[in-house]
Amino acid sequence: MIRARRSGTRRPRLIASLAGLLAGSALAVCGTGAAAAPAVGSAPSTASLSGAASALGSLGIAGTTWAVDERTGQLRVLADSTVAEADLSTIRRATGRFPGAATVERLDGRLRTFVSGGDGVHASGRRCSAGVNVRGGTTYYFVTAGHCTDGLPTWYTSSALTTQIGPTTGTSFPGNDFGVVRYANPDVPHPGTIGTVDVTGTASGFVGQSVCRRGATTGVRCGVVTALNATVNYGDGSSVSGLIRTNICAEPGDSGGPLYAGDKVIGILSGGSGNCSTGGTTYYQPIQEVLNAYGLSVY
Repeated sequence: MIRARRSGTRRPRLIASLAGLLAGSALAVCGTGAAAAPAVGSAPSTASLSGAASALGSLGIAGTTWAVDERTGQLRVLADSTVAEADLSTIRRATGRFPGAATVERLDGRLRTFVSGGDGVHASGRRCSAGVNVRGGTTYYFVTAGHCTDGLPTWYTSSALTTQIGPTTGTSFPGNDFGVVRYANPDVPHPGTIGTVDVTGTASGFVGQSVCRRGATTGVRCGVVTALNATVNYGDGSSVSGLIRTNICAEPGDSGGPLYAGDKVIGILSGGSGNCSTGGTTYYQPIQEVLNAYGLSVY
């Protein structure tokens, strides 16, 4: 089995029929900003932003995520409900060494990956969603989340584990969050669609972009891209960087499902916080990275 390095590259194509592709999850934010805002008309320097981000990364505090807010130019740091007040104070002190570079806020809910049992693609004790169908030469695969494929060698069409799809052939997690599964069963269809959408290629995300995601648990949900190059620390040493953040919700079982705009695939669901009853935020691995890593293409 090919195992990609644990730091990254990203982008693919969609799978539709058997996995019902999944989707994002949500994150509700309540503000408790910290770290002084820069003067009107100014923005923190690149060095300050880099320094603050490095300081956060070195702390290794689970339940945290950060990305540059394009409206203010500052690093927006979010801490979920599992982060203790003492750790929150540590975050504020660390970012405070770079005046005006960062704001710190509390999230309602917990950051997590969305793995569960149900309809999507299945392995022993795990359910995820297929994200995109891709190919390398005459061999066909689907892309999903790396936290789904990590440590699981074989995938099936249902929780009964009776109809095999094929083996995991590549995983990159943490650092990145993508995995590749080969179609080994000729009786399992693998169209180049997301539901009724015929996928024609891939695209890069941008802030403000209107996007949708599709997942095995919560179906199609839509929203907008709110940040790029986000880092999320899910805990247990599982930190992923370079992610796309959206305001779309998701729930367990949606992990690995596609993020798309029109007929172009943008990313694969990694995780988030909240749910589709109360709303939230979700994070996606850019699709082109996985295509580049394994020499694959959408079709």
